[in-house]
Amino acid sequence: MAYRIHLETLDIDFICQANQNVLECLISSGKKGIQVGCRGGGCGVCRVEVVDGEYCARPMSKAHIDDQSIGNRQVLACCIKPKSDLSLKVLGKIASSIKRKYQL
Repeated sequence: MAYRIHLETLDIDFICQANQNVLECLISSGKKGIQVGCRGGGCGVCRVEVVDGEYCARPMSKAHIDDQSIGNRQVLACCIKPKSDLSLKVLGKIASSIKRKYQL
């Protein structure tokens, strides 16, 4: 099953299969909007907040995502797979630079 992923601040949409993580899908779509790092949950650069929708998550580094973050639906895009359409707010550095680029 495929789901629509929406990056709110950047107004970017892409499709993600239920068996793929969100970061993989963004990369394979050819779009940019979430910073890419280790792709394994250890570096924390692909941090997002799930504003709307359901997902399943694999373990993430406690150095970057603690219990309070999880309670606030802040996760690493490389560690979540969609269970529905998702709306995400990008929390990493790349969101600011891409937003400025689109505003020029």
